[in-house]
Amino acid sequence: MTKHRKMKNARKKTWAELPPRAKFGTIVAAGVQLSMLIAAQRDISRRPAEEIRGSKALWRAVTLINFIGPGSYFTFGVRRHPEVH
Repeated sequence: MTKHRKMKNARKKTWAELPPRAKFGTIVAAGVQLSMLIAAQRDISRRPAEEIRGSKALWRAVTLINFIGPGSYFTFGVRRHPEVH
């Protein structure tokens, strides 16, 4: 059987078929993603618009992209002001 044929016949595993480590990893990754999304959405709500690069609506949509969205918001979307001593 060729590699292409094996790939064609392969099917996705159901949750019940996953090993415990895979289930745990999936749950942890989902928790991290959800935490990042909530933190970004909450920050957008609380931060004044002049401290955000671009529109709040755009950043709300971007944060819905798994991992990349919230990370991008905190990296590029928030204006950083130098501390005044």
